[in-house]
Amino acid sequence: MKELTFYLKKYKKESILAPLFKMIEAIFELFVPLVISGIIDTGIPNSDKGYLLKMGGVLFALAAVGLASSVTAQYFAAKAAIGSAADMRNDLFRHINSFSYTEIDSFGTSTLITRLTNDVNQVQTGINMVLRLFLRSPFIVFGAMIMAFTINVKAALVFTAAIPLLFAVVFGIMFLSIPVYKKIQSKLDKITLLTRENLSGVRVIRAFNREEKEKQEFGETTDELQKLQIFVGRISALLNPVTYVILNLAIAALIWKGAISVNSGVLTQGAVVALVNYMSQILVELIKLSNLIVTINKASAGFKRIRSVMIVSTKMEFPEKSAEKKDSDCAVEFDNVSFCYERSKEPSLENISFRIRKGMTVGVIGATGSGKSTLVNLIPRFYDCTGGEVKLFGNGVKSYSKDDLNALTAVVPQKSVLFKGTLKDNIRWGKEDAADSEIMEAAKIAQCDDIIKVKGGLDFEIEQDGRNLSGGQKQRIAIARAIVKSAEILILDDSMSALDFATDARLRKAIKENTQNTTVFIVSQRASTVKNADIIIVLDDGRLAGIGTDEELFRSCEEYREICLSQLSGEEAEKNG
Repeated sequence: MKELTFYLKKYKKESILAPLFKMIEAIFELFVPLVISGIIDTGIPNSDKGYLLKMGGVLFALAAVGLASSVTAQYFAAKAAIGSAADMRNDLFRHINSFSYTEIDSFGTSTLITRLTNDVNQVQTGINMVLRLFLRSPFIVFGAMIMAFTINVKAALVFTAAIPLLFAVVFGIMFLSIPVYKKIQSKLDKITLLTRENLSGVRVIRAFNREEKEKQEFGETTDELQKLQIFVGRISALLNPVTYVILNLAIAALIWKGAISVNSGVLTQGAVVALVNYMSQILVELIKLSNLIVTINKASAGFKRIRSVMIVSTKMEFPEKSAEKKDSDCAVEFDNVSFCYERSKEPSLENISFRIRKGMTVGVIGATGSGKSTLVNLIPRFYDCTGGEVKLFGNGVKSYSKDDLNALTAVVPQKSVLFKGTLKDNIRWGKEDAADSEIMEAAKIAQCDDIIKVKGGLDFEIEQDGRNLSGGQKQRIAIARAIVKSAEILILDDSMSALDFATDARLRKAIKENTQNTTVFIVSQRASTVKNADIIIVLDDGRLAGIGTDEELFRSCEEYREICLSQLSGEEAEKNG
């Protein structure tokens, strides 16, 4: 828990004052039974109204000071817990954003979301409860027992018998339930995953009429979680009945011994009431302590899960300063590059070598799963190759700083992700200080200037994930976002798949005419999309099947010829239809 104390250092004052005020509250609480004892033994038998008023005032003062101490402690505990949890959440979010695609793939999005939300909340609750009860509850338990011995040693021996039994029950139930709570956390991970997949893929689910199947799978998972929660609930439900049985037996023993002692004049009636009150205080605090320890274990499990993310450092290190650019006409070079995904047995790319000159348009084509996206993802260094070297403008891609590499490349991924906000704000993700004229120019090249006109201008509000736009509209806006960046390398990763052939052709023509100094990589399943590229790279199951122009490849590359012939009739039918 050394890392946890790091977050509490900023709230050192609150972390000290919260338990301190709780201890003050506990001290005043321990005096209450003695005051009540005095009222019963002195004030009531003697009908001493002055004494009764005085002791009543003392009780009121004890309650007022206790309440003030409790509220103050709650304030400091909440401030320390919420503040440290916020810092932890920010650090975790920042750390996750430093991950390469490899680390994100390794954890999974749903797990990272759960750790950022549920696990951090568990830690926050744990800190809050520890600061409030960790010292107070044990202090009350042992303080009440000591106070009982000051009243009568023989009667207090009941406490020495009852307290170990209460501890055994409370901690026995706690140790039985803790492993189940850990299983519950893992089930919550799965439910988060299912929920995220269902919400993001709702259209696909409905298109394939899979609602009932998804409901069944979600229901089965929630049933498993329910069973675990019911099981742990049944164990926890034993806590109150068993502890109250022990408590009531102890109270009965106290009253029996006290009655004999009162009858013989050894004890007063007030002393017996005080002993019973101390026993009740012990029970209440033991139950609080058991709940506290369960909360601590939940928080500990949550913090371990958070720490398992925090201790993972990205393997992708960037230099602070980029190496000087070499005077090279080669924009991108792959030198015997191989790549294998984490936990994958087979390489996705194997011994790929090619050189691309500045300003060229490069088409990348191949069958599904041939490694097209993997290849272009190595250029902006989303992944590091496992063999060989990727070079940009004569320097190894690893020699560029993160900022310089980001400035060099602009990527439009397969899935066009738009954010809630205005159309202008979404395009400005490519260049924060882009003027409206630059945005409109990029939109014109990306063939989405008509969208701006139809939607009423750049201030059109885009809903979350672009729900109020079609697939083609989202793709064109995402392309405009990349073009406005004016990067030296533009990568379009199958980002024109939702466009019709006419719009596709106009877009490619506009990019070629308006980005003459930009090296453009176009990944596509369509032969017509890459046909007019300066050079075409053909991939087959991670291998370089061919490289050259359309004419050269049609003659010499069997894989490329098969793709062209398989698509020719369909494209002609669409053009003539």
